[in-house]
Amino acid sequence: MTVQPTETRTVFQGEFAVSDRPGTCFVTVLGSCVSACIYDPVRQIGGLNHFLLPDATGGNGNNLRYGVHSMELLINGILSAGAVRSRLEAKLFGGSRMLDDLQDIGARNAEFALGFLSNEKIPCKSQSLRGNCARRIRFWPQSGRAQQLLVRRSDIAEARSIPTNRLKPRGDIEFF
Repeated sequence: MTVQPTETRTVFQGEFAVSDRPGTCFVTVLGSCVSACIYDPVRQIGGLNHFLLPDATGGNGNNLRYGVHSMELLINGILSAGAVRSRLEAKLFGGSRMLDDLQDIGARNAEFALGFLSNEKIPCKSQSLRGNCARRIRFWPQSGRAQQLLVRRSDIAEARSIPTNRLKPRGDIEFF
């Protein structure tokens, strides 16, 4: 079933968003960054974050660019909006190795996100982590539905110009 968003919000690096409004869709583009899509399927509320690094080694970790802070704020935002912690479920995306000659930040981000959810006892219902492709993500926070478009390195600029209303979803973690 194709759900056309009535409100689309782009979540940029170092941001998060929460909603329970029908038709709301959060979108983001990930490389080595990770996004957690966390939702309460009973209350029908959820949110998405976009973090760059797992933590601030030697710096100020009190910043949404860092997973340790971003995950806490996302969960607290969802709970503040009426979700119940014991019902939270998650989907994870991102953590690619975008440049072969640099350290693998994507793998660190992916491991952090999986470990964080495990420590918080939030089940990860699905994931698409690591690899060497960027991802374009769409997440409907009310239903917990997510889609991804894998983007080859050479296609990243082109993917940013594809209108989201032309893409056709399929499956649970949907490819479009």
